[in-house]
Amino acid sequence: MELSTNNQLQRPLEPVEEKAVSPWLEAWRSFRNNKLAVLGTLIVLFFILLAIFAPLIAPEGINEQNFEKRLLAPSSEHWFGTDDFGRDIFSRVVHGARISLWVGFLAVTGSIVVGCLLGILAGYYGKWVDTIISRFFDILLAFPSILLAIAIVAVLGPSLKNALIAIAIINIPNFGRLIRSRVLSVKQEEYILAAKAVGMKNSRILFHHVMPNSIAPIIVQGTLAIATAIIEAAALGFLGLGAEAPNPEWGKMLTDSRAFLVQAPWTMIFPGLAIMLTVLGFNLMGDGLRDALDPKMKN
Repeated sequence: MELSTNNQLQRPLEPVEEKAVSPWLEAWRSFRNNKLAVLGTLIVLFFILLAIFAPLIAPEGINEQNFEKRLLAPSSEHWFGTDDFGRDIFSRVVHGARISLWVGFLAVTGSIVVGCLLGILAGYYGKWVDTIISRFFDILLAFPSILLAIAIVAVLGPSLKNALIAIAIINIPNFGRLIRSRVLSVKQEEYILAAKAVGMKNSRILFHHVMPNSIAPIIVQGTLAIATAIIEAAALGFLGLGAEAPNPEWGKMLTDSRAFLVQAPWTMIFPGLAIMLTVLGFNLMGDGLRDALDPKMKN
């Protein structure tokens, strides 16, 4: 018995196999443990659900006018009060979520598609292609973004669609330069060099190897850019260059309520709060994604 016990004690311990954890799963765990990021995600989901179910949530039509009820203070009948046309502000703020989120998502999607395409071409092929595309980015970045957006809308004409186009254009260089720098790093990796050595086509290398390994910073930047796009859309609407009446766009609602700031401050407070909370949600979520996806941010 003693000999058997000694043999067991002298037997080397077998190494315990650790299960490999997916980088995306690890990022999700990090994101989930970030309370502010979760809070931001809940705020964003709240406004998305608000936009989806706006017809069911809004108690009145967005353009139903009743001059007998104009500029009423918030009450149980009208939670956010009424505007100078007697329209229910709560209903208009709820429907305004559709417009602001729609502009934010579509504008950023357009910026990502065009910016990433140009950035990938510049970073992968280099030489004169990189020079031309980089100078194009420099020209766009030479102008203050909001002034460039105003100039584009002034040329195209004031409308929500043209404001969306302008916002997409001014955000192209942000994504283009980001993906270009990432591609410059990725294309030097051994698996890219091996793919070239075996004769793989450039298009296949770009879309099957370079793009998937460059997408993480784009997700973070895209989330933060949606918040910026919502602010820019509100700014253009406030200047009368975005959504046209009677659309319940939050920036347009702010400019329409300027004359009643002292008499009926709720006409400006609630659209302003909607903008603030939506932008705050996207910023918190974007910061959480950056911390989860960027290895340099991890302890």
